[in-house]
Amino acid sequence: MRKWKIALGTAVALGAISMASVHLLDMGSLSLNAGTAGAAPAPAAFVMPVPVVNVVKKTIPIYLDYAARVESIRSITLQARVPGYLQEQAAADGSDVKQGDLLYRIAPQDYQAALDQAQAEIERDTATLDYARSNLGRGTELAKSGYLAKDSFDQRTSTLRAAEAALAVDRAALRTAELNLGYAEIKAPFPGRIGRNQASVGTLVSVAGTVLNTLVQLDPIYVTFNPSETDLVEIEAAKAAGPIAVDVLLPGQTEPSQKGELTFIDNTIDHSTGTITARATIGNAKFSLLPGQYVRVRLHVKEQPDTLMVPQVALGSSQLGKYLYVVGKGNTVDQRMVSLGPVNGDQVAILSGVAEGDQVITGNLQKIGPGMPVSPLPQQKPAS
Repeated sequence: MRKWKIALGTAVALGAISMASVHLLDMGSLSLNAGTAGAAPAPAAFVMPVPVVNVVKKTIPIYLDYAARVESIRSITLQARVPGYLQEQAAADGSDVKQGDLLYRIAPQDYQAALDQAQAEIERDTATLDYARSNLGRGTELAKSGYLAKDSFDQRTSTLRAAEAALAVDRAALRTAELNLGYAEIKAPFPGRIGRNQASVGTLVSVAGTVLNTLVQLDPIYVTFNPSETDLVEIEAAKAAGPIAVDVLLPGQTEPSQKGELTFIDNTIDHSTGTITARATIGNAKFSLLPGQYVRVRLHVKEQPDTLMVPQVALGSSQLGKYLYVVGKGNTVDQRMVSLGPVNGDQVAILSGVAEGDQVITGNLQKIGPGMPVSPLPQQKPAS
């Protein structure tokens, strides 16, 4: 009997525990269902906004680029044409001078004295000539009347001719003295810039011996470069159509600082390099180009119409080459491998890979990839 009571009590307890467990599970389920029913829906996936531009067709200039060197059209060594002591340096080292400006002066006293002497000799021989001419006139009348011997008349004629010859010599000496006095002043034969002085004031200079300075012409100036024989065909074709414009870019520049024209192509190709010497004449009013300077030149050889253009900032690079991200179907990113053509300012020509009107993504390129959804931003109109 006691065993039966113990068993019955155990069964009742287990039943109570089981009912409590079921109740707790039901309450948990209700609580879980209630929590799920009251939660907000999950947020939609984020779509990256991206700026875009349309691929457009343009007519662009085609250039040939070369490394080049600046050369002076005229460069001379300044030397004296008469000997003497250097009295003055009238233009400071490195001065920009005009044609006819005084550069140096040699002591002129000796040459002024020679000029004065020549003028005095002209005056003396002019008086001698006047007397000989008058004497011959009187002798002519006397010879006609028979009062003057033929020999005396011939002597008077000879004296007149000798006086004329002496005066001619005097006049030549005067011109020489004037030239020598003028040579005592060394003037600029053309506009340009002088260099560093090489003879101090007081130096005894000699003819064609003492170097005083150098003078170079800076405006206009030459720019010399070496196109390949392959490029020569294209250059000659452009030259046949008209003058070829040449732009000059200084180191570090992206836009030309000076412009000029192709004026010379040599008549022989260097067989060791396969290049030919060409030269452009460039206006250099600000003297920003100096002889010996290295620059880049850009020859405008033709115009290329209907060229597909995109901003350079839109280009990406991978192991396979250059690519663009384009807005594809359903506003998803489409990667296009492209081949590039000439650059024109901040744009680059695309030879293949895109078509006119394609929307090229130009921003947030590091945050997108092929197949990702994007939201194209409205294109901004250029300011008028």
